[in-house]
Amino acid sequence: MPDSEGEWGSTWGVAITAGMVGVFLVGLSVGFPKVMTFTGLAEHLPLQASEENPLAMHPFAELLKLVCATLIGVGVTAVHKRYHRDKPLPRSLQQAQVLLCVAGALIMVIIGSNLARAFGVAGAAGIVRFRTPVEDPKDTTLLFLLIGLGMACGIGLLDLAGLGAVFLCLVLAALDRFGEAKQRQVMLSLVATGREFPTEAVGRVLGASVDFYEIREVVQGNEAVVRYNITMDPSTSVSWLSQQLQATGLKSVSWGEPSKKDKV
Repeated sequence: MPDSEGEWGSTWGVAITAGMVGVFLVGLSVGFPKVMTFTGLAEHLPLQASEENPLAMHPFAELLKLVCATLIGVGVTAVHKRYHRDKPLPRSLQQAQVLLCVAGALIMVIIGSNLARAFGVAGAAGIVRFRTPVEDPKDTTLLFLLIGLGMACGIGLLDLAGLGAVFLCLVLAALDRFGEAKQRQVMLSLVATGREFPTEAVGRVLGASVDFYEIREVVQGNEAVVRYNITMDPSTSVSWLSQQLQATGLKSVSWGEPSKKDKV
């Protein structure tokens, strides 16, 4: 398990950029209302629109909806990651949550009020097969809720989407206090700077920080490598524990998922 506590922070640059784009679009719509009603190239295409199948959209207004959906997805995912203590939230799932929120907005933008488009999107979605299981029911439910927030953005209910996102974040924080947290099992790999491994110093750090640990593998060479099976509280900071272990004179500290035979 890599230390991912700072991974999501690297995405805040993208979130800030998206936020600036959103603010710019809002300012543009206030100062120049006609910009948000600009239909782009749709009205000049050879395919003519009709009452049953309107083609003209307002690209800048639709872009604002997608930007808002992105910001909501990033914000809710950041809160979800903060209070997802049983197991580190995979990077792919973090990205999927944001993309699903955007997908919900884009679907509603495409559908509009056209029933034929709705059936077309439903048919296209039926072709897609998601074969990656989501183990945690909470994660599955959150994916569904993010799609709903994205759809709210897509139909222009930005105020409802924003309030819904804030409410969802508060619910995630409140739910973190309910139920007993599941203990985290990880595999810890430590590499010494030479043949001598600081077993006693490492034992003191682990004994004071984790609930259970045992040596699973020892590799002797120019640099001694010892792998531990660790059971610890989900709230224990992996970054802090890595720093404590590094202070014992180790060359490197790495975390990984234990194999089935190594699980207690």
